[in-house]
Amino acid sequence: MSVEVVTFGCRLNAAESEVIRREAERAGLSDTVVVNTCAVTAEAVRQARQTIRALRRDRPQAKIVVTGCAAQTEPQTFAAMAEADGVLGNAEKLSTAAWARARAGFGLGDTPKAIVNDIMAVRETAPHLIEAFEGRTRASVQVQNGCDHRCTFCIIPYGRGNSRSVPIGAVVDDVRRLVANGYCEVVLTGVDITSYGADLPGTPRLGRLVKQILKHVPQLKRLRLSSIDSVEADADLLDAFAGDARLMPHLHLSLQAGDDLILKRMKRRHSRNDAIAFCETVRRLRPDVVFGADLIAGFPTETEPMFQNSLDLVDACGLTHLHVFPYSARPGTSAARMPQLARGLVKERAHRLRERGAVALRRHLDAEVGATHRVLMESEERGRTEQFTQVKLAMPAAPGTIIDLKIAAHDGRQLVAA
Repeated sequence: MSVEVVTFGCRLNAAESEVIRREAERAGLSDTVVVNTCAVTAEAVRQARQTIRALRRDRPQAKIVVTGCAAQTEPQTFAAMAEADGVLGNAEKLSTAAWARARAGFGLGDTPKAIVNDIMAVRETAPHLIEAFEGRTRASVQVQNGCDHRCTFCIIPYGRGNSRSVPIGAVVDDVRRLVANGYCEVVLTGVDITSYGADLPGTPRLGRLVKQILKHVPQLKRLRLSSIDSVEADADLLDAFAGDARLMPHLHLSLQAGDDLILKRMKRRHSRNDAIAFCETVRRLRPDVVFGADLIAGFPTETEPMFQNSLDLVDACGLTHLHVFPYSARPGTSAARMPQLARGLVKERAHRLRERGAVALRRHLDAEVGATHRVLMESEERGRTEQFTQVKLAMPAAPGTIIDLKIAAHDGRQLVAA
C-alpha cells in the first residue's frame, strides 16, 4: 500500500483527493492513509474522527494524515488525536512542498504536527491537471474554490477561503485532456460555481465557461454541473441549457429553505418565489430537466408553518433528488447564536422532509417507466440517466460506456432497465 485517501463530503473534495494521492506519492510517502474531511455539519466531523480511530486500530503501522475542511476549521481537534500523525490545511493538501514536509515527519524538527495556514490569504486557484479518476466513470474538473458569501449557518468559507476561479483556457485544456483519456462525462465542481469568474480579467460568468467548453471540446459527450446557486445563474448558462443537449438536464440547487423569513435569517440571496420562478424558467427552456436541492430542516427560530413552506417547496419547484440536512450548529457561525430548536424536533422535521422527497422521487420514477434513456454505466450493473437517475441493468455492460436502455420498472429508489 502506498497512499490511500478516504474522502468525506462534496464532489470538490473527491476531485481534490486525486490530487492529494498524486502529490503525496510524488513526495515519496508510503504506507499512508489520508483522511480528507468535511466540515459542513457536526456529524461530518464526528464521522471523520470515528474513521480516524478505526483506521488506527486496523492499520497500526500506517501514517495517518488528516486534511480537508474540518482540518482547516478545527486543526486543534485533530492535532489532539493520538491516532493522527499529522494535520494539513486545505491549501497545503494540494502542495508538493507540504507533502514533502509530511514525509520528513510531523512533530519532528521544525515541522509541527499541524501545518494549517490562513486560508483567507489564498488568492488563486491553480488548475490541478488530473489524468484519471480512480474507480470512477465520470471526471470532475475544479473550476472554482472558496465562497464570498456568509450564510449564517455555513462554516465552509472559513475552510475554503474567498472565491477564486480557474481561467477558462486552463479549464478547457483540462476537459480536453480527460476526454482524450476516455471520459464520456465531465462534472464542473467548486464551492460556489455560479460565482465563477468574478476574480478573473473581464469577469466571465459560468455560462461563458460552459459555452467555451462545449465549443472547443466537441468530442465531449456529456457536461454536468455540480450544485449551483440559482440566483447567480446568468443568461449564457440558461441559453446553453436551451441550446445544447450535451449539457445534462439535471440541476442541483442550493435552496436550503422555502420560507422567506428563514431565508433572510440564513442570509440567502433569493426568495421562495425566486426559486420557483427559476425552476419554471429552466423547465420551459429544457422540459426534460430534473431538479435536486439541498434543504435544511430545523433551522433556528423555524416554526411549524415556516417548515411547512419548505415541505411545500418540493412540489412548488418540482424537486426530485433531495439532500436533506438536519440543522447542525457550527461554532463561529451567526446561526449558532440564534435560539435553537430541540434536537428531537430537528430530526423529526428532517425525517418528514426526506419522506416528501421519497414521494417526489417515486413520482419521477413512475413517469420514466417505458421511456428510453442514454445511460452512462458506472459499474457493470448500474448507470445514470441524463437526469442523474440511477438505473439497474438486467444484463451487465462495460463501465464508462453510454448505452440506450428502455426502462421497464423501478423499485422506489432506482429505475430498472428491460
